[in-house]
Amino acid sequence: MLFNKFYAATPVCSPSRASFISGLYPQHAGVPSNNKPMRDSVITAAKVLSLNDYKTGFIGKWHLDGKAKPGWEPERDFGFSDNRYMFNRGHWKKLEDTEQGPRIVPRNEEGKPIYKLDGADSWSFTTDFLTNRAIDFISESKKSPFFLYLSFPDPHGPDKVRAPYDSMYTNMEYQAPKTYHVKREDAPGWAKPSKKAEIDQSQYFGMVKCIDDNVGRLVDHLREEGLLDNTIVVFTSDHGDLRAEHHRHDKGNPFEASAKVPFIVYYPSKIPTGTVVNKAFSTVDFSPAILSFLGMEVPPQMQGRDFSELLENPEKQEEWEDIVFSRASGKGNKGNWVAAITSRYKLVIGKNGKHWLFDTEEDPDELINFINDPEKAEVVKELAKRLYDYSVEFSDPYLDGTSMGDDLKALLERE
Repeated sequence: MLFNKFYAATPVCSPSRASFISGLYPQHAGVPSNNKPMRDSVITAAKVLSLNDYKTGFIGKWHLDGKAKPGWEPERDFGFSDNRYMFNRGHWKKLEDTEQGPRIVPRNEEGKPIYKLDGADSWSFTTDFLTNRAIDFISESKKSPFFLYLSFPDPHGPDKVRAPYDSMYTNMEYQAPKTYHVKREDAPGWAKPSKKAEIDQSQYFGMVKCIDDNVGRLVDHLREEGLLDNTIVVFTSDHGDLRAEHHRHDKGNPFEASAKVPFIVYYPSKIPTGTVVNKAFSTVDFSPAILSFLGMEVPPQMQGRDFSELLENPEKQEEWEDIVFSRASGKGNKGNWVAAITSRYKLVIGKNGKHWLFDTEEDPDELINFINDPEKAEVVKELAKRLYDYSVEFSDPYLDGTSMGDDLKALLERE
């Protein structure tokens, strides 16, 4: 099942990861921005499963334990009983096992780990290394129910990948995207063009291809172990990356390439093959949905929607509300945008007073602001109402007593 409109609650690393595993909006998990430790009181999907006799493991980048870097095997495991290969931060390129545990191989003159390839190969390159550890975990856990969260730090800067992936796409002709030439005065305040936006994507494509191949290895291993038909496989990401769209290289904004993430669920015994969901869903919805799908009781504090029924009955998707909410990274009330998003429209309330309505059907490049289009006045009011209701129900400080909150109320009162 492919979800075509799946969005990050906050499209940067830590907040998005917190929403995935907790079923909470980032501000309620204690992770409104990067490098914040998730609150001790958070009950994760992993914790629920571990209490129901699942063997739980986390392998790769965690980014929910504050500023520790790399921060191997955090003491607070949040229900992941096997977190030997969990590290808190960093986009390392070469790893190895030692008697003292895993370590980053490349070091600078001071002995600190650095982001160099250092001759990484199919065993030591981080994507391959973590996949091998995931395969080991599956083999060790196959006689009991298990929940494994495999978290690749790629694709992410620095754009470096091992051979042969480093040369697979170097001969391609790269062209600037249509949005590359956006003028600064025409761009939203939360996404002004940056000084540099590299058009050549060869190394990035190589990182993606390496992940593709390793996911294939993982699926092959499940098949060889006789586990594939009884395993739910979910492929997703914490955020996107503009990759020269809108003359930027980053995430953290509500553009599609930043805030929309892949979300694919494979489980053919219950999920009809080849199905597509076009309604909007969010990272906050993942934990309640997957727990319910597994027959677990969903903790009452989880705020996301349980869409588990949709996994088995995609023909009922028209019955689901087509709305999610996304917010900028920021402390307290300091975020610079908050958005209500449907499968077609996106209302973005910006801190600079200039608000945007995108119509991704009429303008898929997200270059036109329809906020003052009389034909879309009802769309603006409806999304403003939904955003206001969200701000009240989920106590979003970005809209409580702030200029953005005042602007949202003004949209509601428009004639």
